[in-house]
Amino acid sequence: MTRGNGRTAPQASVHQHGLLSPSSLNVLPSCSLESSSMLQASIDDLNKWALFLVSPFILEAEHVAFVTESIWVQGENLQRPSSSSETLVKWSDCCLPLACRPGDPYQLIAEASVDDFSKLGVAFLEDRLQMANGLIPQKIVSVHLQDSALKELKDQASNKQAEILQPSPEASVENKPELDVMEHIGQEELKVLGPEATQQKGGASGSEPAGESDRGVGSLELCHLHLSSCHECLELENSTIESVKFASAENIPDLPYDYSGSLESIADDVCPEREGRRVNITGKAPNILLYVGSDSQEALDRFQQVRSVLADCVDTDSYTLYHLPEESALRDPWSDNCLLLVIATRESLPEDLSRKFMAYLSQGGKVLGLSSSFTFAGFQVTSKGALQETVQNLLFSKVDQSQVKLSVLSSGCVYEHPGEWLSLGKLQGHLENEDKDRLIVQVPFGTCGGEAILCQVHLELPPSSSVVRTPEDFDLLKSSNVRRYEVLKEILTTLGLSCDVQQVPALTPLYLLSAAEEIRDPLMQWLGKRVDPEGVIQSSKVSLKFVSSYTSEIEITPAAIPVVTDVEAFSSENFNLDIYRQNLQTKQLGKVILFAEVTPTTMSLLDGLMFEMPQEMGLIAIAVRQTQGKGRGRNAWLSPVGCALSTLLVSIPLRSQLGQRIPFVQHLMSLAVVEAVRSIPEYQDIDLRVKWPNDIYYSDLMKLGGVLVNSTLMGETFYILIGCGFNVTNSNPTICINDLILEYNRQHGTDLKPLRTDFLIARTVTVLEKLIDTFQDKGPNGVLPLYYKYWVHSAQQVRLGSSEGPTVSIVGLDDSGFLLVHQEGGEVVTVHPDGNSFDMLRNLIIPKQR
Repeated sequence: MTRGNGRTAPQASVHQHGLLSPSSLNVLPSCSLESSSMLQASIDDLNKWALFLVSPFILEAEHVAFVTESIWVQGENLQRPSSSSETLVKWSDCCLPLACRPGDPYQLIAEASVDDFSKLGVAFLEDRLQMANGLIPQKIVSVHLQDSALKELKDQASNKQAEILQPSPEASVENKPELDVMEHIGQEELKVLGPEATQQKGGASGSEPAGESDRGVGSLELCHLHLSSCHECLELENSTIESVKFASAENIPDLPYDYSGSLESIADDVCPEREGRRVNITGKAPNILLYVGSDSQEALDRFQQVRSVLADCVDTDSYTLYHLPEESALRDPWSDNCLLLVIATRESLPEDLSRKFMAYLSQGGKVLGLSSSFTFAGFQVTSKGALQETVQNLLFSKVDQSQVKLSVLSSGCVYEHPGEWLSLGKLQGHLENEDKDRLIVQVPFGTCGGEAILCQVHLELPPSSSVVRTPEDFDLLKSSNVRRYEVLKEILTTLGLSCDVQQVPALTPLYLLSAAEEIRDPLMQWLGKRVDPEGVIQSSKVSLKFVSSYTSEIEITPAAIPVVTDVEAFSSENFNLDIYRQNLQTKQLGKVILFAEVTPTTMSLLDGLMFEMPQEMGLIAIAVRQTQGKGRGRNAWLSPVGCALSTLLVSIPLRSQLGQRIPFVQHLMSLAVVEAVRSIPEYQDIDLRVKWPNDIYYSDLMKLGGVLVNSTLMGETFYILIGCGFNVTNSNPTICINDLILEYNRQHGTDLKPLRTDFLIARTVTVLEKLIDTFQDKGPNGVLPLYYKYWVHSAQQVRLGSSEGPTVSIVGLDDSGFLLVHQEGGEVVTVHPDGNSFDMLRNLIIPKQR
């Protein structure tokens, strides 16, 4: 049978990253879905294939090695099942990828059991085989991999890795390069799923203007430290290990900036249309970006004014508000991460920046102009001196055509149009004067849903004697203040935001719980020796006061939190201790729990305990909500009800496999979340995946969780706090795990039960401990097969340096956890984030050779 373009069957050879050899790797086609008879072939050039694993693979017994050849197809030609009743078979779920050869066609070597290979073959013949990232399979050919070439590569790789693993003569780390896929846990009967959870409002994450973390030096001080000889680990730690929150949907391309034609034609031509993908705002990060002009104290003051009024209007559980500096607006890929761009400056916009903003509109972006010079589509901003900084009566028409009359502070400018006032939205506002000057206009743009609402009234300014001329004007603005918020909320709602404001909940006490009864007495004995006479354990971040019971007279502040030790008094609708206990199957991790309904941030709670508590009493902090959740740098981490929130303490010996590759911790944690769900019987096809370096994704479309890691080296031990948050029952602002389960049930006619946060936290900690043990025994190759099974980057293409940089194909991770990419010339290189990107997969760079 011949399919597609009828290309001849692929021939395969492999090479280890950085270890090239002139010797050949022969491929013997033993059977083929492409052709019943094929000749043996050999390839002398090993440079065109790249291994996915750190060390060369060894084919497992009873497994079949094969090559798939695929082509990239976009838009209307994307593959679909021939019948809605037929089930797609995902390539990544049926085999282990071994090596790839980027290009067109894109070729992959993989191995699978005989049953899985047969399943792939049937799906291929019936047009039900699904690859990744727009790839369409054209051929499948089983192959025989000669032992001689594999042995040569294995010897070279072993020598190279032995050098890498010895940072000093004292270090002694055993390396086992042989491949062993981690055995899935949790295949026994599911113990506790718990009752159906109620879906709540909110989101797991905030996002991303990048900021570098400070790193201290010293082996005994409580500071973040890596081996000084491990430059790559340190660089990855600084730039990515603390990156969490929403990353952009990187499959949405940057706008190709060609301004030879009109802006309208650009909008029509470049709108990304991808079959079956969410490309609207529901798939973006919940960011509101505020551009307030060039850097100055006046601009920063304006930012605070605008941010304050917007925070009063929108649901701060669903959105984060960030300052967008001019340099970042020109350099960073902010548009994919932005729900709303607010332009609040009278300064004329530089031409290149104006093009950036128009490009964002072209991609379906939403813009709010507040007394700004920004305009388009033939509109002009005209100054009227008589109106400048005066209080005027405004008639505002809402979307439902009802009107609001209010007093406003005019900017002194109005909107004019030389032609007809055509194609305007229903929302508008004009002065109650003879000219009916237009001060608010709603202007759609392009074919992708882009639109702007432009205002020449100071909706961002509260009534203040400092901005008006007379007490009478102040009174007028004060009396209209409620209606000012009504107008602003109508505008924000029209632009797609939620304005259902929720109050910040009050802090609650912590409860000291244990996952095993035998730990309770040793824990209380240790605690009795550790607290001061007042029952307090003090740290630089928070003071914990241990009490037998809690009364309302005990004050709770972010800096001083009571901890209730009487477990009989504990009760929570959101955390069931029995469910947690039954699903935690660990030797050490997660045994001692600090639980709170509402706390500032779980990352601070373990600070005073982490270096003293015995390791067998593994600490974990769990919260239902956080009021000061932290992300990378100064970023916020949205923490609503329904998000599984925890910070876990893990101790890693310095001179161990993982101790020499600490950046892998973030990969292991994100992998543990995915495996915790997909290793549940019947839940293996829930499309939960990992995104490098530390995100949890629904397919490759939307983020629903992330990881934050802080590490401290004391003596010969790394003390690592792993913060993790992922949406379980909360559907907004993006998506949650129970949404995926509900959708899976609809598509497949199944009745999978929704999951609980307590259940999944316990399973995740259990999986993580097994992953760490496997990594310590076998190094990266012990866990990478499972990581590659679930990651979103198979055959994915990214650009280096900028949106105009060269395109490369992602092929895997190197020994330190960085990305390996395949360049057009055939070279496989390691790339790092540039430290500035909103999304760690954007603006990747090739580090300088040392």
